[in-house]
Amino acid sequence: MKRLKNRIALVTGAGTMNGGLGNGKATAIRLAQEGATICALDIHMEAAEQTCQQVRTHGGTALAVAADVTNEDQMASAIEACLNAFGRIDILQNNVGILRAGGALDTSVSDWDLMTQVNMKAVFLPTKHVLPHLIEQGGGVVTNVSSIAGLRYLGTPYIGYNATKGSIISFTRNLAAEVAPHGIRANAILPGFIDTPMARNITEQNTDDPDTIDWDTLDQQRAARIPLGRVGTPWDVANAAVFLASDEASYITGTEITVDGGVSCRV
Repeated sequence: MKRLKNRIALVTGAGTMNGGLGNGKATAIRLAQEGATICALDIHMEAAEQTCQQVRTHGGTALAVAADVTNEDQMASAIEACLNAFGRIDILQNNVGILRAGGALDTSVSDWDLMTQVNMKAVFLPTKHVLPHLIEQGGGVVTNVSSIAGLRYLGTPYIGYNATKGSIISFTRNLAAEVAPHGIRANAILPGFIDTPMARNITEQNTDDPDTIDWDTLDQQRAARIPLGRVGTPWDVANAAVFLASDEASYITGTEITVDGGVSCRV
């Protein structure tokens, strides 16, 4: 049985850089495979439409919407477009996030401002504008993608990223307590080392000569840090999102699912 049949899911960050597979895209596809109708939102319409095409290829229904999650007017319009098309929203999956390298001394003010602007607003604005509809219909699910970096230092100086991802955990817990009387659940997913286009792009940015990167060797080095012995894929994150959106998680709210292959146990 499809666990999410007849449900409408708004997935932010549903497109992927350079046509690859990121967490948002994988999650949109997996939610659709479980029966959900997808409103795929991305800042790039072409990327959102590519995700929708994959959903439709497997028999699902999807609408592509372009919007900047840090722009309140655009988010309000995007949510209205989803409601006009499908009549309701049952699941909000907040995936958008960016990363800039740097510790407390060398992170620029502009990078700090950018990460706080994007990573924190990316969960706040979609949630703020979807909540009235979830409250009116008497329930729903909000799932926010954070990171295990929001819990602890992982050996690389990403202080702005880590701080903003930690704020998503706090936001999610507060949200869950606030909206529980309305039948709304809110949880966070904390990925570890996941092989995504954004992760590879950051590695290239931090390398003097990206053409010299030996990805197989790098993946083996990362896998050696992970108790389960492999780097995660976007499907691992997507499967957690499906569970949290389903009735199987009906008594789970205000908490986090760590998807990291056991890294947090070892750090």
